[in-house]
Amino acid sequence: MKFKTNTSPFFSSENNVRSVMLQVLIALIPGTLVVTYFYGWGILINVTLSVFFALALEALALILRKRPVLPFLGDFSALITGWLLALALPPLIPWWVIFVGVFFAIIVAKHLYGGLGYNPFNPAMVGFAVLIISFPLEMTQWIQAGHINAVSNTLNQSQVLSLLDSIKSVLVITSPPDWDAITMATPLDAVKTGLRAGTPYTEVISKSPYLANTTSNTWLWSGLAFTLGGLWLLYKKVIHWQIPAALIGSLIIISGLFHLFSSDVYATPLLHVFSGATILAAFFIATDPVSASTTPTGKILYGVGIGLLIYIIRTWGNYPDAVAFAVLIMNMAVPTIDYYTQPRTFGYGSAIRKSHSKQPSTKEENKS
Repeated sequence: MKFKTNTSPFFSSENNVRSVMLQVLIALIPGTLVVTYFYGWGILINVTLSVFFALALEALALILRKRPVLPFLGDFSALITGWLLALALPPLIPWWVIFVGVFFAIIVAKHLYGGLGYNPFNPAMVGFAVLIISFPLEMTQWIQAGHINAVSNTLNQSQVLSLLDSIKSVLVITSPPDWDAITMATPLDAVKTGLRAGTPYTEVISKSPYLANTTSNTWLWSGLAFTLGGLWLLYKKVIHWQIPAALIGSLIIISGLFHLFSSDVYATPLLHVFSGATILAAFFIATDPVSASTTPTGKILYGVGIGLLIYIIRTWGNYPDAVAFAVLIMNMAVPTIDYYTQPRTFGYGSAIRKSHSKQPSTKEENKS
């Protein structure tokens, strides 16, 4: 008689790559829908093109590396990279800019380092950094929040730039009439420009209806939607609390201190947290399991570093938003952080170390 003998592990984890990425996709949906509502079809076009390019380039890289294609495409990692990059891009941005960003994210930042699990840098942020440095004009053409009236070229809450017109604009077939009239600076860019011109912060805010009125602050509502997705990831234990809490907390503390020091020169914590890509970074980008810190203490240091760098670059740097650069800089510091924050090995405590220190050395044993 043969007995079936099982070997360890006796308990298997459900958190494989595919299931984790699927939860991230679900968490991204609320924020994506809210941003699409305010900025139109261009957001969904960005996501569609970016995801398509990401999957196509992922398949091409796998074929060239002689790796199986379907298993790696099925883990949704390339899809997530394309989706996150798309959310960071302005609506109606030309398709070729999206392709360049995805190329650097998938081919350069991911596969040239060995593929998923070997990339030291967050692929989506590498793609974004390349684009913001190489194509600053295209990357700053954000359309005005609200629904664009394609006929009168004015903001109208009841009409929206049609899907066909949006596709034509992205494919560079046609561009919306009076393009300069429907584009605007982001809140961070508007505040940065105003403060550098010597305008008090309160006056800068009062000049922008999207900043002065909380109910019409589209960046605030978008941030809350992504926060909802982030809380879902925390609830499903896909991510841990240390990085989001450390990133947002450090950004609130440093921006709050400077605002208290001079309220006319430095922006409020509310602007820094709910403008730009702060919330997206805290829950979806900085928590990347491959390029982020893995130790409990290291995650806190990693998150704090990103939060501080975001504020420093936003306040004194040349770029209005600094999420990509802050994340990439801290990605470089991850090996050092993890090396010096390794948790204590189980069974190797202070008592054991003391007993080892009391044992005679080799020279003392030889003397005896």
